[in-house]
Amino acid sequence: MTDIRIANRSDTVLLPDLCELLKDAVEGGASVGFMAPLTAEAADAYWRDVLASIGRSMMVWVAVENGRAVGCVQLALCQRGNGRHRGEVQKLLVLGTHRRRGIAQRLMGELEASARAAGRSLLVLDTQKGSAAETFYQTAGWSRAGEIPDFALAPFGGLQATSLYFKQLTA
Repeated sequence: MTDIRIANRSDTVLLPDLCELLKDAVEGGASVGFMAPLTAEAADAYWRDVLASIGRSMMVWVAVENGRAVGCVQLALCQRGNGRHRGEVQKLLVLGTHRRRGIAQRLMGELEASARAAGRSLLVLDTQKGSAAETFYQTAGWSRAGEIPDFALAPFGGLQATSLYFKQLTA
């Protein structure tokens, strides 16, 4: 059984699993802001920064199975006066060995419910064009807004386009 729970700043016990999740994603070719090979130090520094930022503007959900984090997703809540109705989905990650089990759907369901509860009516994200993630978001009811060519380097090199998506939440 996989439990989905919201993380807090003191969840440093999750760091090794979160680092493994990020490394698994990067080594699998996911364009999540890091180049391969991802060092343990870079992954640890990233997750320590994320955990420290949890609070008013950042929320993190973790999928835990048998005491091990096997998935996660982040929501950055816009704090600017003209954007308090929106949030940005970041780094939806599921271990390669745990994909196709509905974990990503459950993580996104929790994220969307919490976004609604926080008064957010619009979510946005970007993902590598043509990736499995893009197919996931399309299937999950997200609307494609467009794409930006040569947006980021893929983990193993080469510029890739990013696709921009949005989802309007209903009450």
